[in-house]
Amino acid sequence: MTDLAQRLREGTQVSHTLSENTAFMKCFLKGVVELEPFRKLTADLYFLYNALEIEMARHGQHPVVGPMIFAELLRTPKLEADLAYYYGDRWQHDIVATPAGLRYVNRILEVSASNPALLVAHAYVRYMGDLSGGQGLRHIVRSALNLPPDQGTGLHEFDDLPTVEAKRNFKFRYRDALNALPVDEALIQQLVEEANLAFALNRDVFHELEPDVRAAVGDHVFDLITRQDRPGSTEPHHHHGMVALMATE
Repeated sequence: MTDLAQRLREGTQVSHTLSENTAFMKCFLKGVVELEPFRKLTADLYFLYNALEIEMARHGQHPVVGPMIFAELLRTPKLEADLAYYYGDRWQHDIVATPAGLRYVNRILEVSASNPALLVAHAYVRYMGDLSGGQGLRHIVRSALNLPPDQGTGLHEFDDLPTVEAKRNFKFRYRDALNALPVDEALIQQLVEEANLAFALNRDVFHELEPDVRAAVGDHVFDLITRQDRPGSTEPHHHHGMVALMATE
């Protein structure tokens, strides 16, 4: 057993805080969610998760990747349903990845080809965030966009983990699986570095969407919301009202 789960959590705290302090997320956490940038983000996330899940399945027999594949977590079908809601039946013809989203996808493909174990870092950042702070983000989106009960937020809905307790217990299981992986110190350090890169790539996606948000709400409101940094939700002694954006346990 290793302490990989703890090393990932502690080693990405600064990156997590930086992501929460992007202008896009500051607006989001204040309930400022505009349809056009949000559906663009959903499209980017579809390309990302589709690549991640295909590549992890490709390495299903890999001793590090295989144990971290969980059917309960797969997001691609949920994102397909979300995109059908936001773009209509021809969504596959209407969506494109942003340049930052494409760079994120390309990094997934690159590590799959060169060092598949690093896919685990990307999975950790995405899925643990979906199960943690993503639940708060779901409520924000539903309220801001006045969505119907069963549409538009599938990314953060886990049919096999329907309760808070089920999600919490699964995160313990995921942590234990991480700690049981056959990794040495060198690979642990690589995984932490890759997880930090995943946060950086995600921040780039947010930054590309910020002009759309500014245009929708106006310069004055945008600047009021985004001028002050917020304490990190995964850092020690954080304010309990904060919503953890991505990976947290």
